[in-house]
Amino acid sequence: MSKQIQWFPGHMAKARREISEKIKLIDIVIELVDARAPLSSKNPMFDQICNNKPRLIVMTKKDLADERVTNKWIEYFKKKNIDAICVNLKNFNEYQLVINISKEILKEKMEREAKRGLKPRAMRAMVLGIPNVGKSTFINRLAKRKATVTGNRPGVTKAQQIIRVDKDFELFDTPGVLWPRFEDINIARNIALIGSIKQDILPLDELFIYAVKYLEAVYPKRVMDRYDIEIDFNDDWVEKAYDDIAKNRKIKPVRGYTDYDRVMEVFFNDIFDGSMGKITWERPDDTL
Repeated sequence: MSKQIQWFPGHMAKARREISEKIKLIDIVIELVDARAPLSSKNPMFDQICNNKPRLIVMTKKDLADERVTNKWIEYFKKKNIDAICVNLKNFNEYQLVINISKEILKEKMEREAKRGLKPRAMRAMVLGIPNVGKSTFINRLAKRKATVTGNRPGVTKAQQIIRVDKDFELFDTPGVLWPRFEDINIARNIALIGSIKQDILPLDELFIYAVKYLEAVYPKRVMDRYDIEIDFNDDWVEKAYDDIAKNRKIKPVRGYTDYDRVMEVFFNDIFDGSMGKITWERPDDTL
């Protein structure tokens, strides 16, 4: 991946400005990150915008991440005195746990307001996250209705709205926001491999090579077992891998040649939907 990835649609620039303007109205920030890449999917821009607001990090897509590594990440955040929880977006009980923890974090603040004679009010949380970390699903489940448009494509939520969860808690939703460019190549790769960047702006051939090498190093035999192929990292292994995957998945040739684009589409979809198994693309040890 030789070039920098830049993706900052106009609605994201607008969202950043609105977040900065409205953060003073918020009691707590609920920041969603992807459990498969908790640091790479944690936008450093939010640290600047949210300043000293109380924050709860919610690691989503637990069901797609390596559970052993997820537990290490929870310990990592705990050591840094960061409130964090990992959830399965398909389990409604875990959504309520997020609200309960948020209320506990804000308990002292609300008690101080009561002692000052302020009128009781609903706590207001701002939900932040980069595209495709499950933010729309999170909002919809909490609101018990289809409050936002959901989908598997990054950037699908494009409007800010306030959603009442219960009489004591409101959510302020925002579109996913990415920083304008990725200075760190590993962050760019991780974000791509969890599906948070539109594929048509990526050098997918380079990402394919990186992903295969990573999987063989960290999760040996995943690729081989999925496609019933052998990978020998010699000079021409990439072309052979394309051909073998195409043969296994019965991908039709184009003008007599292997359809590399279709092979990569199948490969990355197998990663995104969990068909390749539970995968985490970074570990706390990588930060040392």
